[in-house]
Amino acid sequence: MKILRSLIAVGLCAGAASAQLPVIAANDNRTPAGHIGAGVLTIHLEARQGLWHPEAETGVGIPVEAFAEAGHALQNPGPLIRVPQGTEIHATIANRVPARPLVVHGLVTRPAAGNDSIVIAPGAIREVRFKAGAPGTYYYWGTTTGSPLWKRRRSDSQLSGAIVVDPLAGDPPDRVFVLGVFIDSLTIAGKRDKYEVPTINGKMFPYTDRFEFAVGDTVRWRWVNPSDREHPMHLHGFYYRVESRGDVSRDTIYAAAYRRAVVTENLQSGSTMAVSWVPERPGNWIFHCHILFHVSGAASLSPPAAETKTGSMERMSGLVLAIHVRPRGTALAAEPAALGTPLRLRLLVQSRPNVYRDGPGYGFVLQEGATPPAADSIRIPGSPLVLTQGRPASIIVVNHLNARAAIHWHGIELPSYFDGVPGMSGDAGHLFPSIAPNDSFVADFTPPRAGTFIYHTHIDDVGQMEGGLYGALLVLPPGVAFDSTTDHTVVISIHEYRDTTEVLLNGSTHPAPLVLRAGVANRIRIITIPSAGSGEVVLLADSTPVTWRAVAKDGADLPPEQATERPARQAVAVGETHDFLYTPATPGELRLELRGGPVIYATLPIRVK
Repeated sequence: MKILRSLIAVGLCAGAASAQLPVIAANDNRTPAGHIGAGVLTIHLEARQGLWHPEAETGVGIPVEAFAEAGHALQNPGPLIRVPQGTEIHATIANRVPARPLVVHGLVTRPAAGNDSIVIAPGAIREVRFKAGAPGTYYYWGTTTGSPLWKRRRSDSQLSGAIVVDPLAGDPPDRVFVLGVFIDSLTIAGKRDKYEVPTINGKMFPYTDRFEFAVGDTVRWRWVNPSDREHPMHLHGFYYRVESRGDVSRDTIYAAAYRRAVVTENLQSGSTMAVSWVPERPGNWIFHCHILFHVSGAASLSPPAAETKTGSMERMSGLVLAIHVRPRGTALAAEPAALGTPLRLRLLVQSRPNVYRDGPGYGFVLQEGATPPAADSIRIPGSPLVLTQGRPASIIVVNHLNARAAIHWHGIELPSYFDGVPGMSGDAGHLFPSIAPNDSFVADFTPPRAGTFIYHTHIDDVGQMEGGLYGALLVLPPGVAFDSTTDHTVVISIHEYRDTTEVLLNGSTHPAPLVLRAGVANRIRIITIPSAGSGEVVLLADSTPVTWRAVAKDGADLPPEQATERPARQAVAVGETHDFLYTPATPGELRLELRGGPVIYATLPIRVK
């Protein structure tokens, strides 16, 4: 991804042909396409070339292929197909893309199996009839380059549209979102470079839809990811419930007991989900992908004119939704009952030169006692913060960097102002400010639940996060003291140097062993907070996974139906935390591996005593 600090983009210089292309309209997926009569949806689709504006309609335009209803404007994402269960769908698809065959997938009865592709020669029209099938969230997609979905990145990357099949009894109102990513070389303001353009319903923040809800509303969203990238979707300030997960062929709608509460859910390439959540506190919040270069202000194609470096660091772009929650009447959400006097902590944001080959390291350092730590002392990950459920915390954050700082308390349910997104958290007239060098900020909140959380920077995210500004935030039940002999934290992160990515476990490529106690339950807290990436964590005795019990996800205790004994392996993604209990029977040697398929990214030795 190219970072452009001073670009004032006025359009895409792609030759005279681009100026003749029709404009592709952003599709907010509110209006179903086609016409239903006598239980049959008739829809006429066509694929054409057009000019897509991911930001303002007067901003940068990118020539791509997109779908349209015949006789209507091109749309990105493509026209929404939404029908009741049992509807017959009669679709025609015309290929108006010059000199390229069009292959379309997903226009089939669900659940589907086998090859569902429709090949349409240039200038040709194909017809297909099928029943809608099982209720759920699906999609259709096309390619003119012959690329599979997970490699579709260029001019055909926007050939996607949502399909929703509603039960006969109907579904409550919801919104539908399609994630997209375009990756290719573009010429902008006379300079050619490679860009990654991530969008929600065809737009990058701040041009995505903005939402306003009242405290106590029920929000229902459907998410579709036909892009070639995964997107761990993170909600600030609240939990959301995952009601279904699926893909292009099938959707699994969960029974109530299996609808997990999360603050982050990873949408792999080709996957879908339906979620619901209830805003419980007023103020400004955001929902965003946690892959940092998908939300960085540096992803903008058209940064604000005369933007300063600081402004670029604080601004967000890409896969972000802005949410405002207003009080319902005059009543505000009740804060949790306070237990005891506030816990006062002093957390320093510091740096040290030459920690990495390409520059300084950063770290959060907790001051212990009256004497501050040395100005160049850092911890990577940052000092673990241990709080108590229901006890107020007052954390003084002191910025010793030469740049501005900010901290997001990831997963914590707290007042909006302290959520930590500069210029956004809070409410009109009372927005959270970034912390200037040699200045401080006091974060006051009372954690309402015990669990495993994260604190991390929310400014210049790629640079500061990879530099080390993240740490474990542990909240214990009242009356419970932290016991390091049975409570163990594994923080997964990365650092990139040019074309090399170092995977870090507890801040090191060669981490110190964890020491577990035999014969008792050991809690293993896994925190995944790299700038991007996912994998699988496996706890092994020799080459066989041991058995552990899952107990929590993202700080929320799992219900009994989900808190089960299982082989010790867990898929992990950016912004997630997972808690497990493991009782080793005898002393011995174990290892925890972070894997990506057959590749072992990192290993953490474990000794049982």
